[in-house]
Amino acid sequence: MNLLFRSTNIDKPNNTNESTLKSNNPFIQLIFDTDQVLQTRKLLDRAIVSAAKDTLSNCKPPALTPSRWIWQLAASYHLTHSTEVLMEEAAGRFARLGRWSLAQWAAHKAHEEQGHDRLALLDIQSMGYDAQAVVKALVPPNAIALLDLFTRSVQTADPIGCVGYCYTMERLAMNIKAEHIQLVEAILPSHIDATRCLRMHSCLGSDVNHVEETLKIAATLTSEERTNITVACYETALLYFSSLNENYISEVELQQVLNQLKLETREVLTVDC
Repeated sequence: MNLLFRSTNIDKPNNTNESTLKSNNPFIQLIFDTDQVLQTRKLLDRAIVSAAKDTLSNCKPPALTPSRWIWQLAASYHLTHSTEVLMEEAAGRFARLGRWSLAQWAAHKAHEEQGHDRLALLDIQSMGYDAQAVVKALVPPNAIALLDLFTRSVQTADPIGCVGYCYTMERLAMNIKAEHIQLVEAILPSHIDATRCLRMHSCLGSDVNHVEETLKIAATLTSEERTNITVACYETALLYFSSLNENYISEVELQQVLNQLKLETREVLTVDC
């Protein structure tokens, strides 16, 4: 995955009269708020790019095949299945700490992520496999490693790291363009729709708005909190990109597993999305 982050250079006003301007002029307040969001975006994106540079030099993932697409869908399922529960837990932890804006952000994200794991199941079943059996049999190590990082970031005394995790995963999803989705569809039979989950987690889905929402929250936080979020962005991206260099399951092994999980008939999976 290529990362194409654009740097925006904006001159900040003289700090001497900053507090006076911000308190007396709503328009100037908006300028300062916008500038803070832009600076926060550059800070977090640089952390992600830095992690990419540290890990991607020898990245050679195998060619995408229908079987490997199912492997990726299984990873998407495991990554999204616990998001709602973990974000609800984060909301409760932030609330107990009196950090109400973060609590509201986490609660909103928990609501927004409902049903995304079911999209992955639908995609797998659309390809003619027992979706529940597939995600039980295929547990990609990279997805579990990222899920473990996410879980630990939530279940600490200060769950601020989950902000960085969410920003990074959704920021990376924004780099998935329509052309990539078309490449995936090209390796699948023409009558099969198995990119629902991918479309949701791409530049065509809700992650674009989610990134903006997270930036606006992060921009209002203290310098220390933004630093902690930046560190979490780097750690998340480092783990994500490092997994692209892993030892992949062979096509033969993958096909042997999937051959046991084919559906006898094409049943329709009932899903509330």
